[in-house]
Amino acid sequence: MTNAGPRAVIVLGAGGHAKVVIGTLHACGFKVETVLDDDPSKLGASLLGIGVSGSTDRLEEGPRLPAVLAVGDNRRRSSLAGRFTGVEWVTVVHPSAVVHPSVLLGAGTVVFAGAVVQPDTRIGRHAIINTAASVDHDCVLGDFVHVAPGAHLGGDVRVGDGTLLGIGCAVKPGVRIGVWATIGAGSAVVRSVGDGLTVAGVPAAPLTTKERL
Repeated sequence: MTNAGPRAVIVLGAGGHAKVVIGTLHACGFKVETVLDDDPSKLGASLLGIGVSGSTDRLEEGPRLPAVLAVGDNRRRSSLAGRFTGVEWVTVVHPSAVVHPSVLLGAGTVVFAGAVVQPDTRIGRHAIINTAASVDHDCVLGDFVHVAPGAHLGGDVRVGDGTLLGIGCAVKPGVRIGVWATIGAGSAVVRSVGDGLTVAGVPAAPLTTKERL
């Protein structure tokens, strides 16, 4: 389901990222029915006028509405998607984003304001293409990837499941990045990155355990 508003949807997650998701849904004409979050301290809170009415378990109660995962953490998003396999996940593209018609977006992926996704790119499920990020032609991004605000990927980049590309990073065309890797903010990635690695700097290089702390 992509930008088929107005329809009622449920948002899972009540953090700051959820505010941007809700704003994007409103811009696309969706009605956010409620917000669910597993943190009891958030019960009764309000995000952009939408109340937090309970834990994510409520998603399986009553009439089943479409939903979107509004959780920035990639592993948490993956865990929630695995719990609720029968849900219709909303795929949302902000009206100010530019996504070429040849692009394939997986279920639950959200493209935020000002982002650009160029021709023949494929993006998996529950990915985040954040504010003013760009993904050039022929890229392939896996499930649960997060391209943070202002990050830029050159053409023909491959990114594995669960990888985070930090704010303002740049990835050279043709680079391969493995699964569940982390690219530090402002990094310049000019060579391939292996599975699970954390890299940062200009040019980006692996961090030691001490540096990560």
